[in-house]
Amino acid sequence: MYWVKQVKRIWNEPMLLAMIVFIWALLAVFVLYPIIMVGLKSFEPKSGVYSFDVYRTLFSKRYFVTPIINTLKLGVTVASVGVLIGYLFAYAITKVNIPMKGFFRTVATFPIISPPFVIALAAILLLGRNGIITRKFFAGTPPFEIYGFWGLVIVETLAYFPTAFMTLEAILMSISSDLEEASLSLGSSKWRTFWRVTFPLSMPGILSAWLLVFSQSMADFGNPLILGGRYHVLSVSAYLEITGSYRISYGSGLAILLLIPTLIAFFVQRYWLSRKSYVTVTGKPSIVRALEPKFYVKVIFTVICLILVSMIFLFYGTVLFGSFTKLWGVNHRLTLDNYKFAFTYNWEFIKDTLVLASIATPLCGILGIMIAYLVARKQFPGRRAMEAVSLLTFAVPGTVVGIGYLLAFNQKPLLFTGTALIIILVFVFRELPVGVQNGVAALYQIDRSIEEASLDLGSSSNQTFWRITLPLLMPAFFNALFTAFVRSMTAISAVIFVVSGKWNLITVRILGAVGNSDLAQAAALSYVLIGIVLMAMFVLRFLTINFSYQTKIRRAVS
Repeated sequence: MYWVKQVKRIWNEPMLLAMIVFIWALLAVFVLYPIIMVGLKSFEPKSGVYSFDVYRTLFSKRYFVTPIINTLKLGVTVASVGVLIGYLFAYAITKVNIPMKGFFRTVATFPIISPPFVIALAAILLLGRNGIITRKFFAGTPPFEIYGFWGLVIVETLAYFPTAFMTLEAILMSISSDLEEASLSLGSSKWRTFWRVTFPLSMPGILSAWLLVFSQSMADFGNPLILGGRYHVLSVSAYLEITGSYRISYGSGLAILLLIPTLIAFFVQRYWLSRKSYVTVTGKPSIVRALEPKFYVKVIFTVICLILVSMIFLFYGTVLFGSFTKLWGVNHRLTLDNYKFAFTYNWEFIKDTLVLASIATPLCGILGIMIAYLVARKQFPGRRAMEAVSLLTFAVPGTVVGIGYLLAFNQKPLLFTGTALIIILVFVFRELPVGVQNGVAALYQIDRSIEEASLDLGSSSNQTFWRITLPLLMPAFFNALFTAFVRSMTAISAVIFVVSGKWNLITVRILGAVGNSDLAQAAALSYVLIGIVLMAMFVLRFLTINFSYQTKIRRAVS
């Protein structure tokens, strides 16, 4: 009966009905359809013949089994080490009274605003066969093989530990200091208080962070492509099966095997986030206070933070230095030629990336806000399904998305291959979950009584949305724009399948330069990309602050 009432209500609102149908059509064509195509192709070893032969081969030949085991091994290792480092870093900033907290927090986010494979490039410049550390301290013999498992562990841990850090920082800040102080006042030591109070209450965050980092490692493409060597992983193996061996069905099968654990991790992580049994926010006034530990404890945590920050500076500083060298490994004379080359010969790559990302970013933000508004403010059948599908590409590895778009839009009537449109579509629907999540979170914070007051005063639903709801959503909208732009500018795993000679991207060019051993040019292009992202960050941050100020005024007036 309730469902029938919802249908009647929607039918009486043609604009709402049209919006729901339009968004469902987009999600079906550009989210579900490509993934379904990958699944179907994995059961088609020969054209028009469907069977389980592909999966029988994948699970029987060592050539295919090895990447599966390697990917899981790498994901578990990176997630475990990354969460350990992230927890120590978050605990030091939130619970220990160490100096330079703001500085440590800022530096820890560096890997987020840069292409993930920049750290892999730095690892080669430092620990490769012609690396600075290798030549200076090990007489040209690397202390260990950077191309392989341990190199990937180091690089991916540094690239993805900020995800764990930000998740765990939020969790630790939500744990009331009153609980820890109560434990201490009852005679427990600080060590016992940590294991009996703080650590158990932070377990949901630890598991959530572990699953997030695990998913990121599983889906990583750029770092394994650069540093993998003989250590094969699923994302790169699927790419090589399609672009090297032209066995699309086997590449699709490997992509599906990559998809399964990441989807499981995604849904388990969302389950942990929805748990209520660990909530410590009771509505009573409480603040997070850093406890004053013993001096040696403070020194230990400060040293841990300094070591980690020093490693980040070392890696990014090495790439910066490498971008000014004449020819890395041969001639280290400082020069600006690499940047001149970047803005002349490689200008088309920079321009194409900027144009496509700039077109995709507002489309992604607008569509995300539309879906968020429907999900958070309207009641209609399939509302939760719409939210789940819109967030699906967050869980799907970029390799699966790229293969899906390659298969889905390579024939009429949806023949987009080789055009700019297919790259824009990848950007929009790959980053759509960012806009949806930001919008939903912002709408849940806006009291419905504000909109109801507008309606009571005679405004229509459309007027209320444009004059009340949308202005209050603008800070979340600009945050979504920034994230979508950054991720579009630094994307590689999905778009590498759909780039063409007419439209190419700077990230693809960087990977090509690394493959050609032109590390100095790759370093210069990386910093050009970082510079563009930083400029966009300052512009959007200014707009966000401006709209946040206006939002506070609106709330005060209302």
